[in-house]
Amino acid sequence: MTLHALSRTQILPITLSEAWAYFSDPNNLCDLTPEWLCFDIRSNVPPRMHPGMIIEYRITALAGIPMNWITEITHVVEPVLFVDEQRFGPYRFWHHQHHFREIDRGVEMYDLVHYSLPFWPLGSLMHALHVRKKLREIFDHRQEHLKVVFPG
Repeated sequence: MTLHALSRTQILPITLSEAWAYFSDPNNLCDLTPEWLCFDIRSNVPPRMHPGMIIEYRITALAGIPMNWITEITHVVEPVLFVDEQRFGPYRFWHHQHHFREIDRGVEMYDLVHYSLPFWPLGSLMHALHVRKKLREIFDHRQEHLKVVFPG
């Protein structure tokens, strides 16, 4: 199994409480995800996440084939950290840390994702040819969307 990592940092011109209010609401995930992924939350979710919360999604990630993805919110340290982990879905392993830190210019948001694909060595080839690029596009979309939501 090959473990990959993706990290991103973005400065948001908002307060820590505003950042937490936005990112702790699972309903905002749809806006943060590019349309081509056809992201659809299938489970009822409360307006605030909590440890142990299970979220079921449907995505269209590869060749237009819909896939179910189930994640669990495993850690919440309000207002500075939460972690989501895949329980079932397209990855063999998915662990996504979301960190928030107040700075002079607002909030520094830092994401760290560790992930692995199934079907080694085919998964490694798919990562090189497709998956790495698509994950970067997802995070690029999110970064651009947040500039619109929180201009400054």
